[in-house]
Amino acid sequence: MAREYLKKATLTSTSDASNVHELVAGILNDIEAGGDAKALEYAAKFDEYEGNVLLTEAEIEAACALVPEKLKRDIEFSHANVKKFAEAQKATLKDIEVEIVPGLVAGQKTIPVDAAGCYVPGGRYSHIASAIMTVTTAKVAGCSHIVACSPPRPGVGVAPAIVYAAKICGADKILAMGGVQGVAAMTFGLFGLPPANILVGPGNQFVAEAKRILFGRVGIDMIAGPTDSLIIADASADATIVAADLVGQAEHGYNSPVWLVTDDRPLAEEVMRLVPILIDDLPELNRDNAAKAWRDYAEVIVCGDREEMAATSDDYAPEHLTVQAQDLDWWLENLTCYGSLFLGEETTVAFGDKASGTNHVLPTSRAATYTGGLSVHKYMKIVTWQRATRDGAKPVAIATARISRLEGMEGHARTADIRLAKYFPDETFDLTASDE
Repeated sequence: MAREYLKKATLTSTSDASNVHELVAGILNDIEAGGDAKALEYAAKFDEYEGNVLLTEAEIEAACALVPEKLKRDIEFSHANVKKFAEAQKATLKDIEVEIVPGLVAGQKTIPVDAAGCYVPGGRYSHIASAIMTVTTAKVAGCSHIVACSPPRPGVGVAPAIVYAAKICGADKILAMGGVQGVAAMTFGLFGLPPANILVGPGNQFVAEAKRILFGRVGIDMIAGPTDSLIIADASADATIVAADLVGQAEHGYNSPVWLVTDDRPLAEEVMRLVPILIDDLPELNRDNAAKAWRDYAEVIVCGDREEMAATSDDYAPEHLTVQAQDLDWWLENLTCYGSLFLGEETTVAFGDKASGTNHVLPTSRAATYTGGLSVHKYMKIVTWQRATRDGAKPVAIATARISRLEGMEGHARTADIRLAKYFPDETFDLTASDE
């Protein structure tokens, strides 16, 4: 059976992509040339904030005191879960060494990057969880200096809960600056900060473009687009829960795609009936985002069987993938392209977004076909080393000389020749590339 679209998107995540490259590049160039003063100028313009941009310990403590105790406990619970999972991930990376040939030992060593810049969105929503996800993983990785950067609100500053989360998760400095100017400040090492080696965290199209431009000069977690989510559901799924999960992700933004893939047409039709009802019941801002996302970007697809459902999901390569279907082990075994997978009704994307322990900084716009999300590994450099005895170097030097000459790289070949001549002066070697 061919895929049947009961609802087809009229727009894609790139339909309204405006040309922000020149604007962002200009701001970055201005700030690199103008330093702290130029960054403050842009902060006053875009953040509409003229307070202290690098929070003092007293300011951090004052902000933390404003956070309700119940919320503090929730943030601490989330931090503990993310930290536990990150520590388990780090344990999968080990220093190794292996004897390649007798006398030649090669190894792998993992080294954390020195300085991490963690961007935490704070405009439309206060992304407390983004502070937890980015700062905690950097801390577990062993980064020597971690900056949490978040847009301040006019006349207020960074949301107190973001400040509290950044502090308990291990940020060394908290920067009250948003957008391109915040990314630039971390990259260029303004306000006395060490220049960042890696930039991580979600952000709007301007933040994403700044990271794209700076990539290569610094590392980044990924180039992100609008968040997206796909649900696979069969006849056993609860239509109300499926609809609620779609709406919950659609509220991210007007251009956040949500997709339902099912082999049960009655389920699909019931979900389509319920979604507008659930959207209408949301608060105004959330309702507006979700309504536009559902109207313009959502799709409902009916497939013939689970194999076709799995293939469809892999084609979409969603950032978030939920399975509400029977035989969850089969889906875990057969699905291959997703940022994070949520198996069964008992888990949902919001759990991963906020508190369950896996990271919510994930690949969007089909990037899950080639990468996973943010993890402790993103902050780790996997480097190699080697050491050899003279006897161990002998066969490698012979092969290196011959391969180098075949490539036309005589200088390379002679670095092998000189060692053979020194270590084995009484021996003669055939170091030409030809058999003749």
